[in-house]
Amino acid sequence: MIQSATKYTMSEIFSQDLKIRYDIPKYQREYVWRQKNWDELFDDLMEKSGHFLGSIICINRGNDSFAITPLEIVDGQQRLTTISLFYAAIYSKLLTVDSKDEDFITERNNLKFRLIQKSKKGPDDKNETKLVLSYQNDNYSEFINILNECGLSERHIPNTLYRSRKLYHAFKYYQDKIKDLPIKNVLDILEKINTAILVKIEVNSSSDAFILFESLNNRGAPLSAVDLIKNKALAMIESSGSMQLDMAFEKWNQIMKNLEDPTNQERFLRQYYNAFRFKQKVDVGIVKATRANLIDIYEKLIERQPDDFLKEMLEMSSIYAKFINPNEEKSGELWKGLMDMEHIGSAPSYAFLLYLLAERPKRTDLVTPSIDLLTKFFVRRNLTNYPATFDLDRIFVNLIKLCEDKGESLTFQDIQVYLTSPENCSTLDNFEQKLRGAIYDDNYDACRFVLTKLESSQKTRETFVDFWTMEGKRSVWTVEHIFPEGLQIPQHWVDMMADGDRAKANQIRKDYVHTIGNLTLTGYNPALSNSPFVTKRDKLDKDTGKPIGFKNGLFLNSWVAEKESWNLEDIKSRTDDLVSLCLDLFKFDLEKRS
Repeated sequence: MIQSATKYTMSEIFSQDLKIRYDIPKYQREYVWRQKNWDELFDDLMEKSGHFLGSIICINRGNDSFAITPLEIVDGQQRLTTISLFYAAIYSKLLTVDSKDEDFITERNNLKFRLIQKSKKGPDDKNETKLVLSYQNDNYSEFINILNECGLSERHIPNTLYRSRKLYHAFKYYQDKIKDLPIKNVLDILEKINTAILVKIEVNSSSDAFILFESLNNRGAPLSAVDLIKNKALAMIESSGSMQLDMAFEKWNQIMKNLEDPTNQERFLRQYYNAFRFKQKVDVGIVKATRANLIDIYEKLIERQPDDFLKEMLEMSSIYAKFINPNEEKSGELWKGLMDMEHIGSAPSYAFLLYLLAERPKRTDLVTPSIDLLTKFFVRRNLTNYPATFDLDRIFVNLIKLCEDKGESLTFQDIQVYLTSPENCSTLDNFEQKLRGAIYDDNYDACRFVLTKLESSQKTRETFVDFWTMEGKRSVWTVEHIFPEGLQIPQHWVDMMADGDRAKANQIRKDYVHTIGNLTLTGYNPALSNSPFVTKRDKLDKDTGKPIGFKNGLFLNSWVAEKESWNLEDIKSRTDDLVSLCLDLFKFDLEKRS
């Protein structure tokens, strides 16, 4: 089945000396990674050199007659594509440097030929990409055009919409990550990408590839860092005789139950150490817990006093459980605030919140407003992508240190001044700029949260609607585009938006379809779809006869419900109104609107 399985660095995978081409077959889905995935990849790569990125599965489709050997990618296209876009972003940065340094020029040329290679096909196709994307949803042409924009490809494929698509957003994401960095730092990042590890598994046929893919994705989970830490703790307790092993095992199981799943468990162990490192009785010699050093840290902590360790973990995990499952509370201001934090994705701040609830549990003057502040902070952070993800641990560890230094004199204003400083948080002006942009495409989760909070802010106890209701794993309420987002714009919308001019309608779609003025909430997304405006406005439930279109009574639809048509000016005007409401709703107490 397996022809070869070999560990490579990324620089070897994309070696300029190997005549290999990675082909994404036509049956593969399009590129689907979003900012969350880009963040995770960036953070993993920055954590340490030689980071393990997993494995890819490919079928060798070449033979001795091929000048360039095609490897068909069965599993791994999202990672390879994203790494290629990261490489392209770095190359575009290096092109801005006018340097005669031979080492620099060599490094830049090496990077160029990790992405393209000379082709033997003839004068009309001088360069061939190292990675050939699927033709699904124009991914191939989008990638070619991005490389052309970077000066990496001589080809350009007409595609007026490629800058509004995910591939280009991923490319821009990494461009923005490095645009203000000194070249030395950019080259350090390039080195971390080049030294990242990937296992390339080559098989002989599609049948072998899919059997292997299924077996890899259904195998038993390997031992995690959490498993190894548990084994260490229980072994130490057994050898010391300080607690019955059955009792210790029961306590450990309760800790895991509090934390629910492996992602929460590992994050809790990192954040607990980062929050309380200053209180530990033993100095483990590590400033910050990461995935890479977690086992080293906890081996030293456990050796100190294993039963005390277990007791403290149980206490702290009980507090942490409130963050990851706030639905258990279901009442009170704390519950509402924690629900908001969960929905906006504020997990990086849980170290600080754990500290606050463990050390200052009775200081409601600190806890309640801090939760509201953290919610606003992450609304702004998730839309502006500032501060960078890898900076968040530092920010909250330093905030904890500030709280410790202040002692009993600590006030909420101390917390707010630190967290909202320009070094730690985006400005209100930058936040407004992002609110006026393609908010849906930039960050869907943040977009949905903003719309939901706008709507909820107008509700009373009698009219409250839970916009986070789930049916199984599906959200009942989703974001709806008034002017439909699909590439194939129906003629009735072309007529309404652009007086029948399809090119103009396409341009409006590209520039405005994902802006907040064109977005609302609905529990009936498939029923509305790309129907004519009046149909979407007046739609009724076929069983109950109740309005499910834009006349459903939502505050967000008050701009839309009485309209006879929808056009660009309506989108712009509603954007102005909703952005103004957002700025009032999410600005910090210390800020003033200009």
